[in-house]
Amino acid sequence: MIVDDVHIIYKVYGGGSGKGSATSALSRIVRRKASPAITEVHAVKGITFTAYKGEAIGLIGSNGSGKSTTLSAIAGLLPTASGAIYTDGQPSLLGVNAAMMNDLSGERNVVLGCLAMGMTHAEVRERYQEIVDFSGINEKGDFISLPMRTYSSGMAARLRFSIAAAKTHDVLLIDEALSTGDASFQRRSEARIKELRREAGTVFLVSHNNAAIRDTCDRTIWLEHGVLRADGPTEEIVKDYEHWMKKR
Repeated sequence: MIVDDVHIIYKVYGGGSGKGSATSALSRIVRRKASPAITEVHAVKGITFTAYKGEAIGLIGSNGSGKSTTLSAIAGLLPTASGAIYTDGQPSLLGVNAAMMNDLSGERNVVLGCLAMGMTHAEVRERYQEIVDFSGINEKGDFISLPMRTYSSGMAARLRFSIAAAKTHDVLLIDEALSTGDASFQRRSEARIKELRREAGTVFLVSHNNAAIRDTCDRTIWLEHGVLRADGPTEEIVKDYEHWMKKR
């Protein structure tokens, strides 16, 4: 995969209270007021790197540095203002806010999530119990049969990861998904990421947990204010980042 001189620019719409709502838009029309000003935010500024099959790459940086934006662009969810992203295969983005059907049970979400990833019904039946066991959400009761809206954020995040990890991905993009769950789940997740790497996939991990980056990734990219500040061996880059954070 190649990320070639990529720039990403957001357009932020200004205005007072209720900005962006249908009610406020109608109110402006009735009062014949001008539309809110548009501010452009240059979120990612000319980053370039190459990722190879079998690599697990950490993405670190302070809040607002462009990590999640970069993953969304690689996944094809955000357009680039300039530059290009070339991938060999289909990237899959797993984030803590990945869409699931809150009114459906965890069981139905497992089935639908797996089908959406291209698995057959037979493959879903074969992997179903493994997915539920991996997530650990049934350890204190039959939560898998309850609607997703009854789940805690941690339970939902663990189930999302378990569904995504059930399939081998060409490029798996993980955004903060390992920040939830107990130590046992994190160990299972890290082990599964290593399996995905052995199966010739490429893994990107965004996390504020430097221990997870160290345990999972051999290579780390440090983004700051949308700029690629460093790219290299994980221990070296994370150590420099931690030193920089202490000096801020």
